[in-house]
Formats: sequence, structure tokens, C-alpha cells
Amino acid sequence: MTHEAKLSGDPGLVPEGEGWFVVNMTKARWKQNEQFGTWCAFEGDVRFPEVGVNVHLLHPGQTACFYHRENLQENFLVLQGQCTLLVNGEERALSQWDFFHCSAGTEHVLIGAGDRDCAVLMIGARSEGQEICYPVSELALRHKAGVTKETELPAEAYADAPPSVEIASPWPPKGP
Repeated sequence: MTHEAKLSGDPGLVPEGEGWFVVNMTKARWKQNEQFGTWCAFEGDVRFPEVGVNVHLLHPGQTACFYHRENLQENFLVLQGQCTLLVNGEERALSQWDFFHCSAGTEHVLIGAGDRDCAVLMIGARSEGQEICYPVSELALRHKAGVTKETELPAEAYADAPPSVEIASPWPPKGP
């Protein structure tokens, strides 16, 4: 039988170590990055070993990350607002309740769009053999969501990115 992980932290709650837990997003710790938006990953110092889950808030024009592909699947559900999906060199508009299943090997990135923040539930598989590639994409570069040199190293892709800071929950997001 598993144990309940203790929640603690300031500016928001995260689990201490492994174990099951329940946390409300209004009380959880969030991170913010001027380039990559605001997100709640629900994890503390110990990452979830099999599945990553977060809710990501994007201002119009903000990108969730850099354009990339992985050898594991990911899934995205737009909870509020609009975003632009760049997928395998194409551009698609997504809005509330649109679901994007990203099979392994699919190049992709989400970018906030419209006139208010976009909230996206993001779920991704994790494994020890996880691989990622940040390919050069002219489309992604036009959206400020790409790298200028292909790399398989996240540290290299994000070397010049602004730092992320921990913040108190901004949930629920504000609309017009």
C-alpha cells in the first residue's frame, strides 16, 4: 500500500517525495516564464516517472516551449481560449475543447492566440528511453517558437531562454 505525500511550499503547495496526494490548482505552485507562459506541473522535487501532467496558460503570442518531436506520445486539451498549433510544418487554429493527440515522432508546439489567455491541459508519457529533438523549422522561427540549430539536448535548445520563477497560483485565468 502506498502512503500519502505531505504537501508543503511557498508560494504554492507541492508534494514532498513520492506518494499519492490531492492538491487544488488554486493552492498549487506554478512557474512563470516571460517567453514560455505560466504553468502548474503538480510535481515537487520528485518528477512523476511515467506521465507528465500540467496546465499551461499562454498569453497571445507566447509559446509553450520550442518546436520539437519526441519518441513518446503527448496529449493536449484546450480548456479556455485559443491557440495556434504548429504540427509537422503546418499551422492549425485550436479553440476551447479541441483535443490534439500527438503521436510519437510528431513535430509540434502550441502558441497562445486570440484576445485572452489560453489554458491547455498537457499530458505526456515518460520513460527512461525518452528522446527529444528540436529541429530547425522556418514556420516555428516565424512564430519565435523554434531553434536555429537542430539539437537533441534541451539544455542547448533553451540555453538563451529567460529563467522561470515560482509564483502563487494565477488560477482561474482572467478573461475579457
